[in-house]
Parts: sequence; structure tokens; C-alpha cells
Amino acid sequence: MAKNASEKLDARLKAVLDGLAEARWAGENPNAGTVLAQAVELVPFDENEATLLSGGIPRGHKALTTATAKLVKAGWMVKGRSGWSITDEGLRALVAFPTVDTLAEALAQGTPIPEHVAVPAESPVQKKAGKKASAKRTTAQKVAEKVGEAAEVVAEAAEALVEEEAAAESNAAESNGSQAPVHQPGSVAIAGDFGAALGAEADWEPSLDAVQMGLDQETSIWRRTVELPAGTYSFKIAINRSWDENYGAFGFPNGANHELKHSGGPVTIEYNHATKDVAFS
Repeated sequence: MAKNASEKLDARLKAVLDGLAEARWAGENPNAGTVLAQAVELVPFDENEATLLSGGIPRGHKALTTATAKLVKAGWMVKGRSGWSITDEGLRALVAFPTVDTLAEALAQGTPIPEHVAVPAESPVQKKAGKKASAKRTTAQKVAEKVGEAAEVVAEAAEALVEEEAAAESNAAESNGSQAPVHQPGSVAIAGDFGAALGAEADWEPSLDAVQMGLDQETSIWRRTVELPAGTYSFKIAINRSWDENYGAFGFPNGANHELKHSGGPVTIEYNHATKDVAFS
């Protein structure tokens, strides 16, 4: 069973490829939300991965969606606007590398598929008891309804920014479940339309003291607890009191605004400069 973050991600990537193989034989072309939900149903998120980002989906969905770029780069799957699909090479890969470990190793090292391995005439995925498989699929579909739309957003954004370099960056960040030391900025601001509510002289002004966050030296997490009336708020993370470097939804530079739907009262906003993720509590 998968134990650390890297092993769990490998298992989910295998589940993605397995799910796409099953979908091909069923004549289906599933969307990103369905594919990811099925993978997470088989390899559930831990507490950290289940933390909701500002876009309203779990942190683990961003990591998994980004990691699927490695499957695309290997030529094993295709992400189209009408859905995701497995290629003939992807089917051959499932035959040549049938376990999580062998598939992950081949993906990491760029191991070519042996020439004698043919495209299978039937699904290479080993099926479990029919009743259980059906139940899991139904549950996954329910999960997909909740995360599908957000997962599509992550998928499209990730394709634009990480398709060419995500594999190398992801391997470095997730090796042994750890990351290299990150240089922290001098300051981090939550600049948005709630500036006045925090005592700032103006909204969307990252230079003001009232919107600055504090760094927890032990966890390397920037954090700020604020009191806000009920409502929906928009903001971005601005670095060093300027818009020169800023991060929006799902951690993308100059991305769409983060959105906070708040019922009123205190809320804690956290920012991780290593991953560019934002979380609320």
C-alpha cells in the first residue's frame, strides 16, 4: 500500500491510466473531474491533501492534475476538450508495467516500452469483484459532481503553465515527500476587496501594513486571522508589497482572483510560498 506522498501520487497516476483504459473499452470519454475522482476514490487523500484551497477543491487535486502532465509527456494519455483518453502507447504501458512500482519507475526514468508488447485486444486492467467495482464507480461519480468543474479549471491552467516543465519540478518537489528549502519573501499581503474591513486606507493595495500576513517560522506558512462580515470576497497574494509578483487561484502567477465565501466572523487565511497554495480555516 502507498505510504508517503510520492507513493500515493504514483498509485493515483496508475489509477488514472487504469480508469482511462476501462473507459476506452466502455466507449466513454470521461472529463477531468470523473477521472480524478475515480483515482482519489481508490487512493484517498490524507488530512493535508484534503485541505481545501481557495478554489474550493482539495490540495491533492492540484498535485494530481499537475502530475498527469507526465502521462501526457510520455504519450500515454491525451487531454482533449471533449475529455481525457488513453493512447495505444498507454495501453501498451499498462501491459509492460502492470504494477504501481514498475509504472512509476518507467515514467520517472523514461523507460521505453519493449517492442514485443502489442496493444492489448481487451482491457489490461485486472478487475475486482463486479459489485464492489460498480459501487466504487458510483461513489466516484458523486465525488466528480462536486469537484469536476474546479478540476477542469486546474487542468486547463496546469496545461498552459506546467506541461513542459511539471515533470521535473514535480519530481524535485515530491521526492521522498519533501521539498527543497524555499527562500521566503520579505512580506506577503492579502490584497483584495476587503482591505477597508481590515483597516486599510484602500482596497487592492498590497503596500499597506493592514493587509500584511505573518510568517510562522516553524512551519514556513504565512498566516493571518481576520474578522469579516458575511459575504463573498476576492483577493490575491502579493509579494513584497507590490503587484510585480502575485499569485491567484490554484497558485498561478497573475492568475484569477482567489475567492472567499464567508459566513461572517473570524477566518484564518494561510499561504504556503513553496507551493503557492492558499487555505482557509
